[in-house]
Amino acid sequence: MQQATGLPAGWEVRHSNSKNLPYYFNPQTKESKWEPPPDTDSETLKHYMGQYHTANLRQDGLQNQSLDGKIRCAHLLVKHRDSRRPSSWREAQITRSKEDAREIVSSHEQKIRSGATSLGELAVTESDCSSARKRGDLGFFGKGDMQKEFEEASFALKPGEISQVIETASGLHVIERCVCHLRQRDGARKAQALSLSTPMLRNPAGM
Repeated sequence: MQQATGLPAGWEVRHSNSKNLPYYFNPQTKESKWEPPPDTDSETLKHYMGQYHTANLRQDGLQNQSLDGKIRCAHLLVKHRDSRRPSSWREAQITRSKEDAREIVSSHEQKIRSGATSLGELAVTESDCSSARKRGDLGFFGKGDMQKEFEEASFALKPGEISQVIETASGLHVIERCVCHLRQRDGARKAQALSLSTPMLRNPAGM
């Protein structure tokens, strides 16, 4: 066991430039994983990832991108043993029941609504989606890009709104729709996103 990361001997954390996300790699076996390998110390890894591998995004979240009818959201995901992939960067094997997961995500929702914290801050350490490294950021997505329940809930939100707990095959989510406005730049329409909690990746690996 490596004390700094909590990963088993031989494993290390690397960064994927194509996905802009950390992953786990064993140089000896050449094996790579998006989820932590078995026998990982989840608490140690959680602390390490939160400290060293959270995406270094500007807090004001200004990024120029084309909207094309798309919206931008962030989310926090809590998986359970019946999720389609009952594992995450936080836990190699998730054993909690759906009821326990609902209690956890409902508690997170209450903290966000009370103003005690933001969705982005909580997502960094508590979300079971790999987008946690980007403060829950999924980036822009359109109709048909996400699971039906997630899509419907996201598009029903007004900019800046937080959803109720949403259930999908991936688990239980709280979603925040980001505040966006348009401006003209070099003759082309550009989207400038102002995220209250800094947005996500389309179809993140951990969902």
